[in-house]
Amino acid sequence: MSSQNYTGAVATAREYYNSDDADRFYHRVWGGEDIHVGLYEDDVEPIADASRRTVAHMGDLLGELTPEHKVLDLGAGYGGTARYLASSFGCPVVALNLSEVENERDREMNRAVGLEHMIEVLDASFEEIPYPDNHFDVVWSQDSFLHSGNREKVIEEAARVLKPGGVLIFTDPMQADDCPEGVLQPILDRIHLETLGSPKFYRETAKKYGLEEIDYEDHAHQLPRHYGRVLEETKRREASLEGEISQGYIDRMKTGLQHWVDGGNNGYLAWGIFRFRKA
Repeated sequence: MSSQNYTGAVATAREYYNSDDADRFYHRVWGGEDIHVGLYEDDVEPIADASRRTVAHMGDLLGELTPEHKVLDLGAGYGGTARYLASSFGCPVVALNLSEVENERDREMNRAVGLEHMIEVLDASFEEIPYPDNHFDVVWSQDSFLHSGNREKVIEEAARVLKPGGVLIFTDPMQADDCPEGVLQPILDRIHLETLGSPKFYRETAKKYGLEEIDYEDHAHQLPRHYGRVLEETKRREASLEGEISQGYIDRMKTGLQHWVDGGNNGYLAWGIFRFRKA
C-alpha cells in the first residue's frame, strides 16, 4: 500500500475502494473495466456495453487524438478508459487513481494486452497531481470528483496541469441546480460525503481557474437508469456472489443504489458530459 497520507473524503474513498468487497463487486458486477455511468440505448442493455459507449463518445468529442497528445485520467479505476484511448489513438495516458488495489488490477490488464508501455498507472490523489504546470493536452475524468471533499481544488489542479488550449472533459454524479435542501441526505450518508457538486458549481469554479466552457451534454436520465441496471444485476447475481462478497456489503449496496435511482427519478440529480478549454 502507498505511504501517502490522504485525509478526509479522499481517505474514506481510498479505504472503501481498497476493500475486498468493493474490488470484487466493481470488477464482477459494475462493469469490470469501466466502472462509471453508461449511455444506455435501452433499459436492458449490458452494463459493460453502455459504460464503454460513454468512453467512446467522450473520445469522439475530443476530436482526433494523436500519439503526440498527453492524456491524464483522474480517478481512473481499473483503467478501461486509458486502454481504450491508448489502443484507439496511440496516445500516452497517465491513469491516476487512489486505490492501490484497483491500480494493481489495472496494471495486470495493461500487461495482458501489451499496453503497459503506453499507460502509467499512478497511485495518487487528484487533489495533489504530481505533475508540473501546462503538461497535459487532455484531462479526463468519469464519475470520480464526487469523492473529493475539496472539488474546487480538483478543478484548480486540473486547470494547472493542462496546457493552454487543452481540454478538461469529465462526468460526475451531481445534484441538480434546483435540488431542494436535505432530500439527498440518504445518498450523502451512504457515500460518506457532506455535499455533491452541481452544474452551476462546476461552471463557476472552472471559470475561476481560467477554463472556458465548450459545452455540456445533459444526460441526467442515464443516471437512475444506470444505477437501476446495477441494482437489477446485483439482485440477479446475489446468490452466486455468496462467499465472495459479504452479505452486509450487498445489502448496503442495494439500499444505496435504490437511493440513487429515487433521487434521479425525482429530478434531484444531474449527470452529463462537461467540456472546458484552458484559455
